[in-house]
Amino acid sequence: MDEPTGGASAVAEPQRGRLRTRLLLSLAAVVLLADLMTKLVVVARIEPGEDIRVLGGALYLTNLRNTGAAFSFAEGFTVVFSLVALVVVVVIVRTARRLFSTGWAVALGLVLGGALGNLVDRVFRHPGFLRGGVVDFLSVFGPDGRIWPVFNVADSAIVCGGILGVFLALRGIEFDGTRSSGEDRADTA
Repeated sequence: MDEPTGGASAVAEPQRGRLRTRLLLSLAAVVLLADLMTKLVVVARIEPGEDIRVLGGALYLTNLRNTGAAFSFAEGFTVVFSLVALVVVVVIVRTARRLFSTGWAVALGLVLGGALGNLVDRVFRHPGFLRGGVVDFLSVFGPDGRIWPVFNVADSAIVCGGILGVFLALRGIEFDGTRSSGEDRADTA
């Protein structure tokens, strides 16, 4: 007896979803490892406040602690940012089960890896649990964030993942890989 034509695609769907989930988790792991390794090197090799000029002054390596959000915004709310990062991690992991879009897998993998990287600092660094200062070390076009705020690998991944997510949303690409029509997007706006 022949299977219905939808049978082959029904079997392929869970496999596609698992591949996207693996992509998301693998990318998050790569970002997390890169972030942790670079922070370990910075803490071990660069004294706080020291600036190392690289690429003819286009980049400076430094060693700063950020207890606020991105760009040192709202420094008194470290615990709140830690809890928000935990919520982001949980939501992304739960969303991964219904993910069939490669673009969204990449975007969410970048955000997940970055959120985990900064969360590790907030949990394990001084002054204590959920209040630790995130190690920031990349300063563009000037030392100590004079031109652009100091950031790290995790911050870069979060921003790139966020930009990709906005691009995918504007194009109407859903988590399941389908594309919403223009009318669907107009109705929600």
